[in-house]
Amino acid sequence: MDKAVGAGRTVRVGEREIFCTEVGSGPAVVLLHGGGPGASGLSNYSRNVEVLAQRFRVIVPDLPGYGRSSKRVDQSDPFGDLARAVGGLLDELGIATAHLVGNSYGGAAALRLAMDRPQQVGRLILMGPGGIGTTRALPTKGLQELLAYYGGGGPSRDKLTRFIRDYLVFDASAVTDEVLDERYRASIDPEVVADPPLRRPSGPLALRTLWRMDFTRDSRLRQAAHPTLVIWGAQDKVNRPDGGPTLAGAMPNCDLYLAADTGHWVQWERADLFNSLATAFLEAAA
Repeated sequence: MDKAVGAGRTVRVGEREIFCTEVGSGPAVVLLHGGGPGASGLSNYSRNVEVLAQRFRVIVPDLPGYGRSSKRVDQSDPFGDLARAVGGLLDELGIATAHLVGNSYGGAAALRLAMDRPQQVGRLILMGPGGIGTTRALPTKGLQELLAYYGGGGPSRDKLTRFIRDYLVFDASAVTDEVLDERYRASIDPEVVADPPLRRPSGPLALRTLWRMDFTRDSRLRQAAHPTLVIWGAQDKVNRPDGGPTLAGAMPNCDLYLAADTGHWVQWERADLFNSLATAFLEAAA
């Protein structure tokens, strides 16, 4: 990515520090990354920021638990906690309403914020979001691999390589060693290893937490009238593609695009397609 994107800054949001980068001008668009090991805002959207910044004020945070942001996440209600962090960041930046773009974990955060504080959200773009039917079927093999990354013998480059090349993308040859090295280094941050931000709910309240993490059980989903574009990879091995029709059927104003020969990382694997779809959809808000 071009160094003109800038160095970013840290914003105090409640008791946490949220690192974010801003570039461009115009309507505010917040890019929320996924929850895979070693993820961060700029690394997940490295192929999209500069294109979107030609028309929008693009804000790219590291979600709590990732990158250069504070590492604590409330495990009793993780999606709600992420939504509060994003909403608080918008408050601190003086942004009354923003469009939200979210992949996977970030898609769940975006959708939860739209339900919790609908007035803060303009349009939604969701790529393979989490929280769609998660308690109605066994986890996919890809999601199991993701959740197991910090378990067993702990993180390793081999485990990271297997997750990204076998489950995150459709075309494994597109993932370079440089991408893997960067993600692995970020994944072994001692604070993250000690308190992984994305893990299986456990303890006596685990079932309640799981239900909170399944938006299809939340009646507010059918009231979320924000114009929404769902883009789902047809070969997604982490979150099942049938989540796309589920959202399109539940949300009052939701369009669905199923991307052929594409895995979970749509905005990276199919960057040109994603950038054109996202730009057209967001510009329609003007």
